[in-house]
Amino acid sequence: MFAIIQAVGWPIWPLLLTSVIALALIIERSMSLRSRRVVPDGLLDKVLADLREHGVSQAMAERVDAHSPLGRVLAAGLRNVNSSREVMKEAIEETGRAVVHELERYLTTLGTIASISPLLGLFGTIVGMIDIFASQGTSGANPAQLAQGISIALYTTGLGLIIAIPSMIFWRHFRALIDSFVIDMEQQAIKLVEVAHGDRRG
Repeated sequence: MFAIIQAVGWPIWPLLLTSVIALALIIERSMSLRSRRVVPDGLLDKVLADLREHGVSQAMAERVDAHSPLGRVLAAGLRNVNSSREVMKEAIEETGRAVVHELERYLTTLGTIASISPLLGLFGTIVGMIDIFASQGTSGANPAQLAQGISIALYTTGLGLIIAIPSMIFWRHFRALIDSFVIDMEQQAIKLVEVAHGDRRG
């Protein structure tokens, strides 16, 4: 591998950098976007049980807020439980937008890497081909040397695709995961509003 890096030269370094960044982002988002961390099971049931037994307190709202992203959404509703349905829903929606923005953190960078990696690979190939043809003497090209130079130049295109394909797969996976979390949080928040305003028992 080190021999390939030396042979290809400087065009491979941006690709290696993007591969490290992409791997770090995939690991970080995989850890952060786990279901039990974002929308933990049983949280709404506990909140509703506390609401029926003890009512809403500042300590309860802060405890729920610190629990998880879903907890932040529910806590926004709890802080406005004595307000009208519209005010409560607006507070939940505002907090929900902030939570979604946080869940989508780094996804733009990962999507950008998936898009530009093939272009960086193509750029490295073009630079390599220019160097190959520029190094040929007036007596003509050595076919073996030319073939070896082309294969080295194509390494960057291959590496660009190797980076882009998993980056795109994980980007789409994370987007779909966040969409499912958003739907789940919306449903639980609606249930909280309905129970708080007496339209639903639980």
